[in-house]
Amino acid sequence: MSGQRLRVGVLSFAHTHAISYLSALSAMPDVEVRGTDPDGEVGAGVEAGAPAHPASTAGADVGSLRGRALAEALGVGYEESVADLLAWGPDAVVVASENARHRELVEAAATAGVHVLCEKPLATSWQDAVAIRNAVERAEVLLMVAYPVRFASAFRRLLGTAGSGALGEVVSVRGANNGMLPATRDWFTDPALSGGGALADHVVHVADLVDALTGATPVSVTAVTNRVLHADRARAETAGLVTVTYDSGAVVAIDCSWSRPDTAPAWGGLTLDVAGTGGTVSIDFFGAAARGLRAADGRPLELRTGADFDTAMLDHFLDAVRTGVRPQPDVGVGMRTLSVVLAAQESVRTGRTVRVDEVTDG
Repeated sequence: MSGQRLRVGVLSFAHTHAISYLSALSAMPDVEVRGTDPDGEVGAGVEAGAPAHPASTAGADVGSLRGRALAEALGVGYEESVADLLAWGPDAVVVASENARHRELVEAAATAGVHVLCEKPLATSWQDAVAIRNAVERAEVLLMVAYPVRFASAFRRLLGTAGSGALGEVVSVRGANNGMLPATRDWFTDPALSGGGALADHVVHVADLVDALTGATPVSVTAVTNRVLHADRARAETAGLVTVTYDSGAVVAIDCSWSRPDTAPAWGGLTLDVAGTGGTVSIDFFGAAARGLRAADGRPLELRTGADFDTAMLDHFLDAVRTGVRPQPDVGVGMRTLSVVLAAQESVRTGRTVRVDEVTDG
């Protein structure tokens, strides 16, 4: 399949990242992209004046659109249903639905023999994650989980440093993933659709970076959360602190929250501080930016610079589709990172440290 023009579908526009995926795919000369968003509704989008997520490369003018209207605004093809899109015969699909719908869409794609890039977290329950793994293994299709931050050039350099032995043994990691309340899509704060609040939304990114950096397996998790911020708008936790111990002996602390104000010039950011026996490294993944004030109203302005992580991630996925080489992060990574979230949720519920094997059953 090397060098072949690919057909790629986007299943659902529920996730804010769907805009960047559609935009990036449509700009690739060797890709034909179509989308479907049967549950989408016009007007379920960005509040007036809210800054766009960095993934929204098309800008806030399309952020309020769903369904055919969004596809037309971005100039991509559209199908009325998931069945119609799969009948089109895509080589691969991107699942960008509400988290609770990942299983049904991955299973539909796998049954059709189509490779899958699935938004994070992989699922909202361990049972659904196992079903997803079984579906793609049975169909012998590839599945990659959408963790774009691991494709940052700074993280690639960190992996190289660690691989050379210069960092020594990783003994601790501190990660912070803080952003705005995702008001652009209300389902993010509905546990029935999202699987949780800030824990589900933000912990998995840091857990993925740790997975890639160390290869270690999470063993136990202690977590606390609250809903002090946005208590009038959110139906799930809006802030949390999570401590994870790994089988390597490393300890990881994760600060996850929707703590950025609605008036902030950018959606949020992610930082990582790594301590090894050979030295320490700190990375601010979204720190490079031009900052100032908008002339019209004096509000802060922040224009992020640097490479587009989403495009780098999509390139890796499509290269895997063409070559048949298993992409990373794969379904196994998706399950390990989900297990951290599930153990954190159980820790919050019970008030105790929870072993990861308590929330996973094979």
